[in-house]
Amino acid sequence: MTLDQFPWLTAIVLLPLIASLLIPILPDKEGKTVRWYALGVGIADFILMCYAFWKNYDPSSATFQLAEKYTWIPQLGLSWAVSVDGISAPLVLLAGLVTTLSIFAAWQVNIKPRLFYFLMLVLYSAQIGVFVAQDLLMFFIMWEVELIPVYLLVSIWGGQKRQYAATKFLLYTAAASIFILVAGLAMALYGNNLTFDMAELSLKEFPLFLELPLYAGLLIAFGVKLAIFPLHTWLPDAHGEASSPVSMILAGVLLKMGGYGLIRLNMGLLEHAHVYFAPVLAMLGVVNIVYGAVNSFAQTNMKRRLAFSSVSHMGFVLIGIASFTDLGISGAMLQMLSHGLIASVLFFLAGVTYDRTHTMLLNEMGYIGKVMPKVFALFTVGALASLALPGMSGFASEIAVFVGMTSSDVYSSTFRTVTVFLAAVGVILTPIYLLSMLRQIFYACEGNPTCDINPSCDISDISLRSQGNQEVVCFGTSCALPSESDFSDARPREVFIAVCFLVPIIAIGAYPKMATNIYDTTTVMINSQMRQAHADISSLKKSPILAQPSSFPTLSEAKASSVVANK
Repeated sequence: MTLDQFPWLTAIVLLPLIASLLIPILPDKEGKTVRWYALGVGIADFILMCYAFWKNYDPSSATFQLAEKYTWIPQLGLSWAVSVDGISAPLVLLAGLVTTLSIFAAWQVNIKPRLFYFLMLVLYSAQIGVFVAQDLLMFFIMWEVELIPVYLLVSIWGGQKRQYAATKFLLYTAAASIFILVAGLAMALYGNNLTFDMAELSLKEFPLFLELPLYAGLLIAFGVKLAIFPLHTWLPDAHGEASSPVSMILAGVLLKMGGYGLIRLNMGLLEHAHVYFAPVLAMLGVVNIVYGAVNSFAQTNMKRRLAFSSVSHMGFVLIGIASFTDLGISGAMLQMLSHGLIASVLFFLAGVTYDRTHTMLLNEMGYIGKVMPKVFALFTVGALASLALPGMSGFASEIAVFVGMTSSDVYSSTFRTVTVFLAAVGVILTPIYLLSMLRQIFYACEGNPTCDINPSCDISDISLRSQGNQEVVCFGTSCALPSESDFSDARPREVFIAVCFLVPIIAIGAYPKMATNIYDTTTVMINSQMRQAHADISSLKKSPILAQPSSFPTLSEAKASSVVANK
């Protein structure tokens, strides 16, 4: 077998899963061997996917590559079919990086370490499986497999309300997954041939009356994962109770599954229904941006504030998907990649801070920047990236979405103006809640900077010991001298993990083509299909199916082209 014939994607998906089965028999009493083993597997799989894409993936081609197909259950038409294109390849790399660094971030797990790292590796496989699956039933199975490790990781290693948060996550996502199964069965059974292969499904011509409910069902399923309002309420609870390594995966990878599903299935298979739902997506995106930003102000829990920030940032993905422009869809993809990196590093640093302070409440923190300058510097860079500072990846993605929506000739000028204006309000609110969070964590508590109103601190005694050359620092409910504080700064391992996220954030911000070159050919092709579908619908304005056509975006009659059969 030559390297060209090697089943790269199958190996990438199955390596973590097979490796996880060996964890129960590893000779290890304290969990040290297990954690090194899990980290080694994660690194090996990430290197494998980097090598496979570097050698075999052509970003200038919009077709599916590294394709593999093996008959699984022929009676059901189910096959192990995997491949990647410009939409899935960067998300596979994102999942590999985030999950590997999350395993490294969970270095201090000492409660049931074998089970913890077993679940992390199973989750690793399931995530990659979702992004590379080209069989709709296989996609659904991988989607469901991913739920089990997340539920257990939150319910066992989470906070005080971990059972509630884990159960809520499971109920929301499992119930929404039913729509994927129903829609998949409906599409597979429609027509003369039973098939779950996405390539064959894309060739079927579904009638519009079937496309619309299928699209709505999939929108609910992927909307829960993407945390679209009002299906988002599981997210703040899950983030608030999950351990930081799990939160890194939740924000960095799992939310992106929702955006990927919208592009792959809703836009890829139900393009004519997308024409009708695109304005709805744009409006939901605006609601997400403003609602998430406003709600962040009300959060006194650091991770819940970051969770609502994720809700806000996912709104840009929806607007980009709804834009009908090459730049808008490219911006949506870049936003998913950018947010995956930024959210992961922020939740990781939130965990680093919690390890020192043992609290997530912002009003119990303050002035720790004096004794944790490295954590303060890393957290500040991550926050600046999240608020879309020019030169960071967040700025490149958000400006692409803005320009994409503004330049769209599909919507009226009024619709575009209102959408962009309201989205800009969210952008203005973002630095306010992020910078105020930094101030509360690292600069000051609500009391006096020397904590002289805190009865638990003996300021006079501490001042005598300082001999006048050190200023007392406050940690919400306790005071100490910087040289005598138990709050150690970031360790080399923690600095390394944060830098691994911040380097690509800054690199993509400085040169966005580093990321966009991977998928631009594919997004241009997808947008051309969407515009063709829009032209098809425009030519049917007199159809009784399209009541009040003026309520939908339309192109001029001159741009309309042939009508798809049965539409």
